[in-house]
Amino acid sequence: MLPGVEHMIRTNFRQAGMAGAALVLTVLIIFTGAARETGGWEYGLQKRILEDAQQIYMPVLAWNGDAWETNPDSWLRERTLAWLPLVSYAEDHARQDLSFEDEDTLEKILAAQTDEGNAADEKTAPAGEADPSAAEAPSAAQTPTIDLSIEKLRDFEYLLGSFYTVDSSTVIGPDQLNADDLLNRSMKIDPSANGPKVLIYHTHSQETFADSVPGDPADSIVGVGEYLAQLLNEKGIMTLHDTGVYDMIDGKLDRSKAYEYAGDAVEKILADHPTIEVLIDLHRDGVAEGTRLVTEINGRPTAKIMFFNGLSRSRTNGDIGYLANPYIQDNLAFSLQMQLAAEKNYPGFTRHIYLRAYRYNMHLMPKSLLVEAGAQTNTVEEMMNAMEPLSEMLYDVLISS
Repeated sequence: MLPGVEHMIRTNFRQAGMAGAALVLTVLIIFTGAARETGGWEYGLQKRILEDAQQIYMPVLAWNGDAWETNPDSWLRERTLAWLPLVSYAEDHARQDLSFEDEDTLEKILAAQTDEGNAADEKTAPAGEADPSAAEAPSAAQTPTIDLSIEKLRDFEYLLGSFYTVDSSTVIGPDQLNADDLLNRSMKIDPSANGPKVLIYHTHSQETFADSVPGDPADSIVGVGEYLAQLLNEKGIMTLHDTGVYDMIDGKLDRSKAYEYAGDAVEKILADHPTIEVLIDLHRDGVAEGTRLVTEINGRPTAKIMFFNGLSRSRTNGDIGYLANPYIQDNLAFSLQMQLAAEKNYPGFTRHIYLRAYRYNMHLMPKSLLVEAGAQTNTVEEMMNAMEPLSEMLYDVLISS
């Protein structure tokens, strides 16, 4: 039984007991009043039962003759009637405090993915990152300040604290964040084989930047993806760029089924091009207007990037069965190896890897990467500049020995 269900049952039994006690007490009050007028042994018995019930269930109503300014019957009726509404109030509010996910809630989890292109809270920085309410000035790339030795990376707490932000919706442990496992999973591909190896697509194709020209795809995340595809092709990694639109319905922005539509389209592309081994869903983040996710690489202002993983796991209920992903460990390996490549060559370029509960179509291929590049406050130039180190990191992880 789910812990929340068990809690709900106990709560309902307790509330039912309280309501039952109140009902019995009310009936006794009525009969006490009637018996008092007729007198007799029934009155004495009812009075004793009434007093005992008060002491057990409602001590606040226990008799105190000095407190009664009117006769006892009137005082008791007034107190009881004033208390009874609290039963329904407590019952209503107890339901709102339950923290488990029922079947209806689970059915809505897919819909919760629709706005997840904006991973970070727009007002509060994720743990381990700078306060986004303050603008970040461009900073020159420095030598790595994080210990990247395997001895340190084998320490789960160190690995988690140095490279990850875990959303409150999910949880992860040392069985998944195992450095030896994640770093020993090969992400290498053979670029010499015929056919495309990488597919870049955009679940949220309408994401734009601070100085984007409205309506011009070249100034949107699609244009940034086109530049990344060009860079990879120049490096000998044959790359396709899908420019399909999945977040517009009837000419209006609508992300309610963007992941579903994008997933269907990607599956068709994979069926048509079975040589593809790498999927990259390229987004830009959404942050507070005062936040500038920018660093300096090779003397140029460059948007920072963030890798994003869905764990298909709810903190409350564990694995989400109908969002199963057999490639979670491979996905985690890919993002960690990319993160380490950045730390070695472009320290300060990447933010912490963000872990969240859902799936984000990362089940479609082991080498799946969701990248949040910059944000709406970055310029198009900063975004384009970011694709150059990103392409180098991809080459290092996918090709270099």
